[in-house]
Amino acid sequence: MTLSRREMIRNSSFGVGALVLSPILKQIRAQAEGIKSPPRFVFLVEGNGLNPGQVTPPEIKRKTKSAEMVDVSLEDYSLPESLSPLQAYRDRITLVHGLSGKVTGGGHSTDFGALGVYNCGSGVGNSGSPQGETIDLAIAKNLGGIFPHLCVGISDKPEHSVIYNCSAWGRGKPVPTICNPMTSYSHLFGSVAGENSKAEFQAKTNLLDFLRDDVKRLQQLTPGSEREKLESHLAGYEEMRNRQSRLGEIEGTLRQVAPPRTDKFQSEVETDRLDAQFDVAAAALIGGLTNCVTIASGVGNPYFSVRFDGLGIGIGKHGIGHGGSYDGLNAGELMVKIRKFHFELMAGLMQKLDSVPEGNGTMLDNTVIVYLSDAAEGHHSRCWEWPFVLIPGKNTGLQGGRYIDYPYYGNNGHREIGNLYATLLTVVGEEREYFGVRDAMLDGSSSGSGPLMELLV
Repeated sequence: MTLSRREMIRNSSFGVGALVLSPILKQIRAQAEGIKSPPRFVFLVEGNGLNPGQVTPPEIKRKTKSAEMVDVSLEDYSLPESLSPLQAYRDRITLVHGLSGKVTGGGHSTDFGALGVYNCGSGVGNSGSPQGETIDLAIAKNLGGIFPHLCVGISDKPEHSVIYNCSAWGRGKPVPTICNPMTSYSHLFGSVAGENSKAEFQAKTNLLDFLRDDVKRLQQLTPGSEREKLESHLAGYEEMRNRQSRLGEIEGTLRQVAPPRTDKFQSEVETDRLDAQFDVAAAALIGGLTNCVTIASGVGNPYFSVRFDGLGIGIGKHGIGHGGSYDGLNAGELMVKIRKFHFELMAGLMQKLDSVPEGNGTMLDNTVIVYLSDAAEGHHSRCWEWPFVLIPGKNTGLQGGRYIDYPYYGNNGHREIGNLYATLLTVVGEEREYFGVRDAMLDGSSSGSGPLMELLV
């Protein structure tokens, strides 16, 4: 029996106050009143570059540095092997080629620049510093939620619990990527988890109560000029304490959506850990804990050298990027195998969202999935072109089932990744001419403003 989100919430232990405040019920009320809610978003970012040919239908032969615009239906083309796990959803896929992002600097990874469209001064062993907000957080600010944004993933080392590598609230404000699935689980579902998690959740709640009250007492003893400095601290503690309260109020929902904690949550094998993080992401979306998730797989300096032993590949992605082969497979074949695994996990997440009724369709119909690499078109990227795989739901305002290839860098009609991100903001109700930093080397008709109209319904 399929349980709708409405039924899930009705059967959960919500109090009256939580019913008014919950983002889940705000969305349900909007749907009941015929108000279209903005779509939720999932960003999947994979490290180490993306050869455009690996996300191009085999029947399409791309022209080198073409000045032509291509916009055709995917209906008559087959999916490349990398995307074959998405066969059941092929009519939703839009492949976007030809966008540039040279302002990010390129290299092994553009780090925060991939989602922020700027150069963050990164290099080997250094992820740099975010120079502004990233698109996932810009979208999250429009969508809200108990957790406005969730970033989970894996790095090159299983001992990493939290890293800062690709997402940011703003300049100098990186967002943590949780790399330990058990930490992700406790972060979201600690209030209903067994063993010590429940006690840790309550201890954190008590500590926040103490800190909040302590700051309030300190404010009363502090001169006016200094009192203002405490306001931001108090606001931060208040926000965290309110989040704890809201998580406590929706225990019924959390118990229903929390994924089972199998051995993969504590595994040191990267394929297991990434699989577990996809489970956490799906549960967070279905439970209404967040409306924007970023899944970062080996993203950023120096984390891009992750090795996929779980796929039987005994060489790291850095070595593969330099042309390394393994067990009879060349570098290209190894990358396809790894990328295919990522889309197998994404297909599983999509199936879970597609099984949950929402409005006049399912959660998947109201979700936009964005796939990209943090290193544009190659291992040592130059960012002349940056391939994207978009999988927009039917009710999101974005086109599915297209193959779009924009004119190459510098040609009339060329566009940048900042135009794509402005397009994504459009469907959540925010109009921008551009997102991030423009390429000063582009001018005239090779430098456009506003969203990519070809992607909008």
